[in-house]
Amino acid sequence: MGNTRHAAEREYNRKFLVVIDETEECDRAVTFAAYRVKRTGGTVVLLSIIGNEQFQHWLGVEDILRAESLAKAEELLDERARRIAEIGDINVEKVVREGRKAEEIEALINEDDEIAILVLAAGTSSEGPGPLVSAFVGRGTNALTIPVTIIPAGMSDERIISLC
Repeated sequence: MGNTRHAAEREYNRKFLVVIDETEECDRAVTFAAYRVKRTGGTVVLLSIIGNEQFQHWLGVEDILRAESLAKAEELLDERARRIAEIGDINVEKVVREGRKAEEIEALINEDDEIAILVLAAGTSSEGPGPLVSAFVGRGTNALTIPVTIIPAGMSDERIISLC
């Protein structure tokens, strides 16, 4: 029979996907995913998405703007990865994509079958929970093929940690 195993028997590395941006609520999602992975195992996938609509300029300007956006995205990912490293020895993957946020999130989920949970944090604005939460929740239960965990904006780190 040998050492071959069926796909269902292979070790499964559950991944928690967190979209990284400059919003303060982003840290709520990172905290939840990091502590959950610390307790249960797996990997935190940090995703930064560069909007390509801002690059509709002359070629030289487009290249400069894209390079600046990429550098900023990588800086944000590195900041969050350092924060996760302070929490513990947690596997982290960093991904940068270019395009529309919701479309790129869906594409990554479809490409990586180990991504099991999308972790979002609700916005602090009085205008609603935030564009990503609205985008996925507003489309109903068939919007994604994985569960979405939404962390309330006002939840403290202590409360988040206690839930993990």
